Parts: sequence; C-alpha cells; structure tokens
Amino acid sequence: MSKRDLKKYVSGLSKEQLQEQIIELYEKFASVKTYYDFAFNPKEDRLLEECKLKISNEYFPIRGKKAKLRRSVAQKYIKHFISLGVDPFIIADIMFYNIEIAQAYASEKVIKQELFYKSMLNSFEQAISYTIQMGILYDFRSRAVAASERAVALHWVNSYEFNAIIERLEY
Repeated sequence: MSKRDLKKYVSGLSKEQLQEQIIELYEKFASVKTYYDFAFNPKEDRLLEECKLKISNEYFPIRGKKAKLRRSVAQKYIKHFISLGVDPFIIADIMFYNIEIAQAYASEKVIKQELFYKSMLNSFEQAISYTIQMGILYDFRSRAVAASERAVALHWVNSYEFNAIIERLEY
C-alpha cells in the first residue's frame, strides 16, 4: 500500500475507528508501543544512561565475564534512537561515547583483531558524518579531535585515517 492509498483509507475512517486501530496497533506491535511510550513520556536521560551502561558493559563487564567488544550494541541503540526521534545531541553523545569507551579499553588491553580497529574507524566516520548532517559538529569537535589524538597515542593501526578525517574538517 502506498502512502497515498493509506491517506485515502484513513480519511474514510471515523474518529472512533481510527482510535480503535491505533489502540490495536499499540497492543499488537512492540515498535508502535515503544514509539508511543517515548512520544508521550520521552525520559531521554534515562534512555541515555541505560544505553551508556550497556555499551560500557561490552568493554568492562560488571560481572567477571570476558569483554565482548561488540560495536553492534551501540549501533542498535543509535538506530533505535534515530527512529524514535531522540535529540541529535544525545545520539551524537552516544556515538562518541562508544568510541571513547573502546579507547579506554584499548588503553588497558592489547587488541589484536584488526576488525576492531576498522569497526571503530567506521563508528568515528559515522559520528563525524552525523554531526555534520545535523549541524552540531562544532559542539562535538573537541571530542572528535580527542578521539583522533587518542587513536594516535594508542598506536592504532589506522590512526592515520582518524587523523586524516580531522584534517579534512579543518579545510
């Protein structure tokens, strides 16, 4: 069904029928429930705190388990927050937090998987692109520069690529 067909269908429904359908969607689909729960009671601070805890738990597990180093955990939150329409500053904060916590872990442990470094570079590129797209790069510039400098200080195999991204921003 196209958006146009949907509009035509919805315009033909009475107010009561629309209410019934929305309630049915709310009860039937978790994503609709999540959307409405967030729309009417955003609690962005609580979501941000929960998200940061889960990301840090990937690198520094609370229980004595081994660190999993999964970038996908942060990516799922970022995608989810974008779909909910969370404030871009919060999304950008999560993006940079993910890189910063990974660098904190890398400063304590040697990471031999090259995929880890590639993944962090992808996260960095996405964070820079997102902040440019949202017009908030200036607000996150110091964190971006710090992440690049930290990659160099930690002797990451792709640190020159982090540096190149920062240098392109200066021109």
